[in-house]
Amino acid sequence: MERAHKKLDVWKLSMQLAKEIYAITGRFPREEQYGIVSQMRRAATSIPANIAEGAARRSKREFLQFLSIAGGSLSELDTFVDLSLMLGYISDNEKPLCDELIAKVGMTLAGLTRSLRLR
Repeated sequence: MERAHKKLDVWKLSMQLAKEIYAITGRFPREEQYGIVSQMRRAATSIPANIAEGAARRSKREFLQFLSIAGGSLSELDTFVDLSLMLGYISDNEKPLCDELIAKVGMTLAGLTRSLRLR
Protein backbone atom coordinates (compact mmCIF):
# COMPACT_ATOMS: atom_id res chain seq x y z
CA MET A 1 0.00 0.00 0.00
CA GLU A 2 1.41 3.36 -1.04
CA ARG A 3 1.41 6.03 1.65
CA ALA A 4 -0.60 9.21 0.96
CA HIS A 5 2.41 11.53 0.99
CA LYS A 6 4.09 9.62 -1.85
CA LYS A 7 1.33 10.78 -4.20
CA LEU A 8 1.98 14.46 -3.45
CA ASP A 9 3.97 16.42 -6.04
CA VAL A 10 5.41 18.63 -3.31
CA TRP A 11 6.81 15.59 -1.51
CA LYS A 12 8.39 14.28 -4.74
CA LEU A 13 9.94 17.68 -5.52
CA SER A 14 11.25 18.08 -1.98
CA MET A 15 12.87 14.64 -2.18
CA GLN A 16 14.65 15.75 -5.38
CA LEU A 17 15.77 18.91 -3.61
CA ALA A 18 17.13 16.93 -0.65
CA LYS A 19 19.01 14.61 -3.01
CA GLU A 20 20.58 17.59 -4.79
CA ILE A 21 21.58 19.19 -1.48
CA TYR A 22 23.28 15.97 -0.39
CA ALA A 23 25.21 15.83 -3.67
CA ILE A 24 26.31 19.46 -3.48
CA THR A 25 27.26 19.42 0.21
CA GLY A 26 29.31 16.28 -0.40
CA ARG A 27 31.80 18.56 -2.13
CA PHE A 28 32.01 21.11 0.70
CA PRO A 29 35.24 21.44 2.72
CA ARG A 30 35.74 18.74 5.33
CA GLU A 31 35.82 21.31 8.15
CA GLU A 32 32.19 22.20 7.35
CA GLN A 33 30.97 18.61 7.87
CA TYR A 34 29.54 19.40 11.31
CA GLY A 35 28.67 22.99 10.48
CA ILE A 36 26.86 24.19 7.40
CA VAL A 37 26.76 20.74 5.75
CA SER A 38 24.90 19.27 8.71
CA GLN A 39 22.51 22.21 8.91
CA MET A 40 21.75 22.19 5.17
CA ARG A 41 21.13 18.46 5.11
CA ARG A 42 18.93 18.64 8.19
CA ALA A 43 16.85 21.48 6.69
CA ALA A 44 16.60 19.70 3.31
CA THR A 45 15.43 16.41 4.82
CA SER A 46 13.04 18.18 7.18
CA ILE A 47 10.96 19.40 4.23
CA PRO A 48 9.76 16.03 2.85
CA ALA A 49 9.71 14.53 6.36
CA ASN A 50 7.27 17.17 7.62
CA ILE A 51 5.13 16.87 4.51
CA ALA A 52 4.94 13.10 5.05
CA GLU A 53 4.17 13.42 8.74
CA GLY A 54 1.48 16.02 8.08
CA ALA A 55 -0.15 13.89 5.39
CA ALA A 56 -0.42 11.05 7.91
CA ARG A 57 -2.23 13.19 10.48
CA ARG A 58 -5.97 12.91 10.94
CA SER A 59 -6.91 16.55 10.74
CA LYS A 60 -6.49 19.25 8.14
CA ARG A 61 -5.32 21.62 10.88
CA GLU A 62 -2.44 19.32 11.80
CA PHE A 63 -1.50 18.81 8.16
CA LEU A 64 -1.38 22.59 7.66
CA GLN A 65 0.87 22.96 10.71
CA PHE A 66 3.37 20.44 9.32
CA LEU A 67 3.27 22.15 5.91
CA SER A 68 4.09 25.40 7.69
CA ILE A 69 7.08 23.76 9.37
CA ALA A 70 8.21 22.42 5.97
CA GLY A 71 7.97 25.97 4.61
CA GLY A 72 10.16 27.24 7.44
CA SER A 73 12.78 24.58 6.68
CA LEU A 74 12.64 25.57 3.01
CA SER A 75 13.39 29.20 3.92
CA GLU A 76 16.21 28.05 6.19
CA LEU A 77 17.69 25.98 3.36
CA ASP A 78 17.38 28.92 0.94
CA THR A 79 19.42 31.03 3.37
CA PHE A 80 22.12 28.36 3.64
CA VAL A 81 22.33 28.11 -0.16
CA ASP A 82 22.88 31.88 -0.38
CA LEU A 83 25.49 31.74 2.38
CA SER A 84 27.22 28.80 0.69
CA LEU A 85 27.54 30.83 -2.51
CA MET A 86 28.96 33.78 -0.56
CA LEU A 87 31.51 31.46 1.08
CA GLY A 88 32.47 29.93 -2.27
CA TYR A 89 31.18 26.45 -1.41
CA ILE A 90 28.54 26.49 -4.16
CA SER A 91 29.52 27.59 -7.64
CA ASP A 92 27.65 30.11 -9.78
CA ASN A 93 26.67 27.13 -11.96
CA GLU A 94 25.16 25.10 -9.08
CA LYS A 95 23.13 27.88 -7.49
CA PRO A 96 20.50 28.24 -10.27
CA LEU A 97 19.52 24.57 -9.93
CA CYS A 98 19.15 24.95 -6.17
CA ASP A 99 17.15 28.14 -6.61
CA GLU A 100 14.89 26.50 -9.20
CA LEU A 101 14.14 23.49 -6.99
CA ILE A 102 13.58 25.70 -3.94
CA ALA A 103 11.16 27.88 -5.94
CA LYS A 104 9.26 24.86 -7.29
CA VAL A 105 8.93 23.33 -3.84
CA GLY A 106 7.83 26.69 -2.44
CA MET A 107 5.17 27.24 -5.09
CA THR A 108 3.87 23.69 -4.82
CA LEU A 109 3.82 23.87 -1.03
CA ALA A 110 1.91 27.17 -1.18
CA GLY A 111 -0.57 25.65 -3.63
CA LEU A 112 -1.23 22.64 -1.42
CA THR A 113 -1.62 24.89 1.62
CA ARG A 114 -4.08 27.12 -0.24
CA SER A 115 -6.03 24.10 -1.46
CA LEU A 116 -6.32 22.66 2.05
CA ARG A 117 -7.46 25.96 3.50
CA LEU A 118 -10.22 26.29 0.90
CA ARG A 119 -11.68 22.87 1.74
